[in-house]
Amino acid sequence: MAQQIRLARARQEKSSQENSALARRQARVAWLFLIPTLLVVAIVAAWPMIQVVWLSLTNAQLLSPTPPKFIGLDNYVRLIHDSIWWHTVWNTVLFTVITVTFEFVLGMVIALVVNSQFKARGFMRAAMLVPWAIPTVVSAMMWKWMYNDIYGVINDLLVNKLHILDHNVAFLAVPSLAIPSVAAIDIWKTTPFVALLLLAGLQVIPNDIYEAATVDGATAWQRFFQITLPLLRPAIAVTLIFRTLDALRVFDVFYVMFGNDQSRMPMAVYVQNYLVQFQDVGYSSAISMFIFIIIGIFVVAYVTTLGVEVEQ
Repeated sequence: MAQQIRLARARQEKSSQENSALARRQARVAWLFLIPTLLVVAIVAAWPMIQVVWLSLTNAQLLSPTPPKFIGLDNYVRLIHDSIWWHTVWNTVLFTVITVTFEFVLGMVIALVVNSQFKARGFMRAAMLVPWAIPTVVSAMMWKWMYNDIYGVINDLLVNKLHILDHNVAFLAVPSLAIPSVAAIDIWKTTPFVALLLLAGLQVIPNDIYEAATVDGATAWQRFFQITLPLLRPAIAVTLIFRTLDALRVFDVFYVMFGNDQSRMPMAVYVQNYLVQFQDVGYSSAISMFIFIIIGIFVVAYVTTLGVEVEQ
């Protein structure tokens, strides 16, 4: 008996060693496959990032014949005391909170509807992507005409058709309505994309789980909150990160609607303003680094909140 135990232990140790050696070989092969990708990332992303960090510490000008001079943290100190910059941060964060919240809620509703069994489901999946397929500049111009206080169809609908308002409103000129009006454009355009991401997550969930829960007497709300949401957390995390990154970097729709109006300017337009209009490469690089930090804060918050579920 003792000899059999020793033989079993020897076989187990040998198997463990073989598995360990196999794991090391697989790790080496994986790194060999990853090296080209890491080199591309280093060339495409890391080197430009290093350049931006360096330029943010200089007084570089776009068309200046003299080489940039190192000035340390002067650009960052200037940016901290820049009231217009902080106003653009507020505009961007407000836009991000409004759009991501509404897009997630509406996208979840659309995904749940499209994921159910009904006729013409395929047609609806294709039709809901039409707003997302329209170029942002085109949709922004279309909505800009619709918002017009004289001939816009939105004022005509609210004043003449539904009689909700008693006079026409210049939605893009009223400060309190400007950001929500632009957010409505992004919500209309990007909600289908959010719905598509969530729909992909819903279709991975096995139907057997819902059938078992139904047999156990679970209601529709219980199935949604205790089955759908927990199993959908990886897709939710990816969706929120993607949309938050896009919203914080928003440029085109604001530029089409407001141009260089500083009172309604997001962070990306502020960078473009200093880089192109003022040709201040050093200061615009410092602004870019601040945008990078703000985006990083949001990403870390998402990963910290949903990281355990994503790994599972």
